[in-house]
Amino acid sequence: MSTPGKNKSRKRYPPVLNNGEERQPFRFPFVSRSFVPSAFTVMNMVCGYGSIVMSGEGNFATAGWLIFIAAFFDTIDGFVARVTNGASEFGVELDSLSDLVSFGAAPAFLVYRFGLASYGMPLGLILSSLLMVGSGLRLARFNISLIGYHKESFSGLPTPAQAMTIASFVLWMQSEPLLSAKPLHEVLAWLTVVLAGLMVSTVNYDALPKPTRETFRRMPLQMTAYAVAIVCVLVFQAKAFFVAMLLYILLGIARSLTMLVRQWQV
Repeated sequence: MSTPGKNKSRKRYPPVLNNGEERQPFRFPFVSRSFVPSAFTVMNMVCGYGSIVMSGEGNFATAGWLIFIAAFFDTIDGFVARVTNGASEFGVELDSLSDLVSFGAAPAFLVYRFGLASYGMPLGLILSSLLMVGSGLRLARFNISLIGYHKESFSGLPTPAQAMTIASFVLWMQSEPLLSAKPLHEVLAWLTVVLAGLMVSTVNYDALPKPTRETFRRMPLQMTAYAVAIVCVLVFQAKAFFVAMLLYILLGIARSLTMLVRQWQV
C-alpha cells in the first residue's frame, strides 16, 4: 500500500513546469518563460561540446576560449531567468547538465590532450578524470542544497572557476611557452589534483557580486579589486586571468582557515 509521503516525493511523468502561480501546472507549452534562459543554457552546453571536439583536434586555444564562452552563457542564462521570471526546475536541471559538459568533461579532456596523456594509461586518464568527477560531485551537492536562485557564497570551488582556471593556464602556455614539456605536465597534473580537491571541499568562496551602486557602497575595496583585475585581464589577457583566478582560490582558502582557527579558539 502506498503512503502519502511516498506519493508526494515521487516524480510525475511527463515532467511539468511550475508557472509560479497556484493554478494547475501546465505541461510544456509551445513557448514558456523558461524557453529564453534555457536557450542560453543550451548554448553553454554546445560550447562545452565544441571545446571537447577542438581538444580532440589539437586546437587547444579554441578549446580554451570555448570554455570561456560557455561561462559567459552560464552567467547570462541566470540573469535572463531573473529578468523574465523564467526560473524553473527544468532550467535548474538543464543548467547542471550543461555545466557538467562545459566545466567538467571539457576541461578534463583539455588537460588530458594538452599534457596528461604523456603519463600514459591509466595514470593520465585517472588524473584528467578527477576534474569531471569533482565537477559532478560539486554540482550534485549544490543541487540538493539549492534554496532559491540568489547565492552570496559557495561551499567548494565553483565548477566554472575551476574550468576557467584550467582554460586560462592552457591559453597562457600556448601563447607564451614558459615551461618545457616535463615541468609543464607536472604543473598541469598538480593543478588538476588541487582543483578537483577544492571542488569537493568545504572551502567557502564568494559569488561574484553584481556591479550595482549598492554593492560599491557596501564593498568598495572588493569591487575596486575586481575592477583592477578586469583591466589587467584586458591588458595581459590569459596570464592575468590565471593569476586572478589563483588569487580568488587562495583567498577562499585563507578565509576558510581563518574561520576554522577562530572556531577552535572559541
